[in-house]
Amino acid sequence: MAHIINLPTFGDDRGSLTIIEKVLPFEIKRLYYIYGADSKRGGHRHKTTTQALITLNGSCEIFINNGKTTETILLDSPEKCLILDKDDWHTMDKFTEGSVLLVLASHYYDVDDYIDEEY
Repeated sequence: MAHIINLPTFGDDRGSLTIIEKVLPFEIKRLYYIYGADSKRGGHRHKTTTQALITLNGSCEIFINNGKTTETILLDSPEKCLILDKDDWHTMDKFTEGSVLLVLASHYYDVDDYIDEEY
C-alpha cells in the first residue's frame, strides 16, 4: 500500500534544502512533472512500476485504491514523498493554483505497463 516518506530537509536563513538520496525503494529510471493541471489526472495502476510523488509547489490530493482499501492523501509539502506501489490504482486531483507535482519512476515509460481499470 502507498505510504509517505519524510524527506531529509535542512533549513536556515538562506532557505531550505531537501534531499532525495538512499531513501527510495527503487532506482530512478524516469522522472516527469505535472503543472498547470485543472482536472483529474492518473486513473491507472502499473504491472511493474513503482512511483514516488512530491509536490514541489502547492498541493494536490492523491486517491489510492489497492484492491483492499482506499484512501486519499494530501500532498502539500516538498518534504513529503508518497510512494505508490505498482498495485496502487491512483488519481491526482484538486491541484492548487501554481502546483507542481514531481513523479519519480522505477521504470521507463511502457504503454503495456498501464492497467486502466480500477479494482
